[in-house]
Amino acid sequence: MSPIKTQWTRLIRFVAAETAQVHIGEPVDPKLDVGLAIHQKKPIKAYEIIGSALDPKAQVTKNVLTVKELLAPLSREEVGLVRCLGLNYADHAAEANLTKPAYPVLFYKPATALIGPEVPVTIPKHVQPVEKHLPDYEVELTVVIGKPAKNVSEAEALDYVLAYTAGNDISFRYHQMAVSQWNFSKGFDNTTPIGPCLVAAHVIADPQNLPLKTVVNGKTVQDGTTADQIFNVRQTIAFLSQGTTLLPGSIIMTGTPKGVGFVKKPPVYLKNGDDMHVWLGGGIGTLFNPVVEERGAEKAKL
Repeated sequence: MSPIKTQWTRLIRFVAAETAQVHIGEPVDPKLDVGLAIHQKKPIKAYEIIGSALDPKAQVTKNVLTVKELLAPLSREEVGLVRCLGLNYADHAAEANLTKPAYPVLFYKPATALIGPEVPVTIPKHVQPVEKHLPDYEVELTVVIGKPAKNVSEAEALDYVLAYTAGNDISFRYHQMAVSQWNFSKGFDNTTPIGPCLVAAHVIADPQNLPLKTVVNGKTVQDGTTADQIFNVRQTIAFLSQGTTLLPGSIIMTGTPKGVGFVKKPPVYLKNGDDMHVWLGGGIGTLFNPVVEERGAEKAKL
């Protein structure tokens, strides 16, 4: 099996100023942090890509478009399924006083949880007040599968990766710690940012050598490296593909390093008005999302 080779090295999905339509493209400036640029309201130009983000044969054209709105690099429909690993960094397991897992700890998110850059993370009414439910940040390297993968060996696992991006696995600790299954506490609508771009797998030769961090209200709260993963990307894909087909477009969020808020003394939690961003190296860049608390007269009884 040969690795996936795309014409593009970085891919963004956006609304173009010229057409008011959704396009995909390659940033003209190869070194531009597109997430930071859109946050700072700086101009972003992109060469239009013809075809699907999931098609390695998609063509990069010379047609230059202006980014009016930066979107998640894949639509919810393209992603379909979100797989996530829990406790995949030794330092995070230690800070949570939990035993390192013998096997990858898998949970799922619905695609309705996904949002893109600059979209507010919305804390639902039923997980308020925040001081009880402890909404928390988790920066994560996120893997995009590029072709059907089933019973894949570790040696060939990276050949099935289309690209990498950043993710922020917003978690609600009260419900997470109340039960053994995490899907509910980590799967609320509009709570999982991904982006700001895809970086082609052929550009990132070693996904185990990427720095990643989270900043909340100007303070760096997570600062780690994917080298500290308990199960690396190869091992994760090989394990998850056992007897199961990983479909193109599906993503794998690969866990978070130490520094999460709920283990701090006193606990740190996200709240209305917080300014939050995560960052990954390798050309992925910065993913900004403000935090808002859902308002309304009615509150779910849970």
